[in-house]
Amino acid sequence: MPVVALKEGYEFPSRSRQELYGDDQLVHVMWRNNRLFVAAACFRAPQAMPFAAFMEALVEPWASSDPAFVPGTPKGWMLDDKPWSPDPALGLREQGVGHKSLITFET
Repeated sequence: MPVVALKEGYEFPSRSRQELYGDDQLVHVMWRNNRLFVAAACFRAPQAMPFAAFMEALVEPWASSDPAFVPGTPKGWMLDDKPWSPDPALGLREQGVGHKSLITFET
């Protein structure tokens, strides 16, 4: 059911817009079909951070809270609901990962 504003003027800039993060960006990561992580996690990461470093520093510690996770096993990558093959050496922005992009994987 949609929500209808009763008054005009409810126009405020987002508090999570890109310009507030400088060279960083927010990246959502979701482990598809995982019973422990039913929603995406959000990480703040430098746009130039190589994908391998992003995985090692941010995603793997998060995913490792599930005892079934084995680093290096994620597959079936998707970026914003499109099939994707990440290059470990390239930065996030270079690979099309934008502010508030959603990266998903399965194991």
